[in-house]
Amino acid sequence: MDAPLQAVTTSTLKVNARRKPLLTVLMPYLLIAPTLILIIVFTLYPATRTVIDSFYEPARAAREPSNFVGLQNYVDLFDRSHYIGGRFMQVLGNTLVFTFGTVVFSLPIALGTALLLNRRIRGLGLWRFSLFYPSLLPLLGAASIWAFLFSDSVGLINAVLKSFNIPTVNWLGNPDMVMIAIIVVNVWKQAGYYMIFYLAGVQNIPRDMYEAAELDGAGYFQQLVYLTLPLLRRTTLFVLVVAFTFGFQTVEQLQALNRGNPADRGNLMLYFIFQNIGERRNWGYINAMTVILVGILLVFTVSNFVFFERGREND
Repeated sequence: MDAPLQAVTTSTLKVNARRKPLLTVLMPYLLIAPTLILIIVFTLYPATRTVIDSFYEPARAAREPSNFVGLQNYVDLFDRSHYIGGRFMQVLGNTLVFTFGTVVFSLPIALGTALLLNRRIRGLGLWRFSLFYPSLLPLLGAASIWAFLFSDSVGLINAVLKSFNIPTVNWLGNPDMVMIAIIVVNVWKQAGYYMIFYLAGVQNIPRDMYEAAELDGAGYFQQLVYLTLPLLRRTTLFVLVVAFTFGFQTVEQLQALNRGNPADRGNLMLYFIFQNIGERRNWGYINAMTVILVGILLVFTVSNFVFFERGREND
């Protein structure tokens, strides 16, 4: 192609590009606009307002402006002598114990049941449904069932203990037992849900790898440790993040079980926020607690991604 003709063609293409209809240019932005507006209105704006309001103390009267106190709300939350700080420290510790306890027990149960249900057994569909069914129940309904089981006087668990002449336990009234009871309820409720992810992950592992491992003389536990678990790293990361997030979002079952009693020994952070949101003087502390809650979740999620990505590079 001659140079003059090529220059004319290039200039023509540039002119045509400039003459694109305005609707064609704006179409990608119009398509994402509804989602972007929803994210701004219901996520970014509330999150920004929560962070800003955590630095203010609400005025006694609704029409008066709030008072800027800086980080004082955060300082008060970690002051055991403060009227809300002492309770917050207890509730924060409860939440961490509850979350890690739930994760430590529910993930091995989910993985174990997924490995068992990956075999050819009679009534496989029924077994899978029965283990997954608790996660389908509403949280309040599941908690109500366990509230009856844990009842001190007419509870089924204590009735069984009495039949064997074993001392009964006040599961929801004993400060040393209430957290164990709440963890049991959450493990029962969530383990089947996590099992589905592990089952999908196990079934996606090519069978050829196991056959090659068997030819090399690897036993079942060697295959589990050196083949199955490393290949399920991504699944474990996802389940860890979901389980940890669920742990900090636990609120409904406490309404049916114990309402945070006795003496906040069975209370969790989100339910503690719910309990104090009705008092105007606590609004600054509630926003600060929300920021701390989101910060903990963010630190945990990022650290898990870093840990698992580093482990993948080492492999």
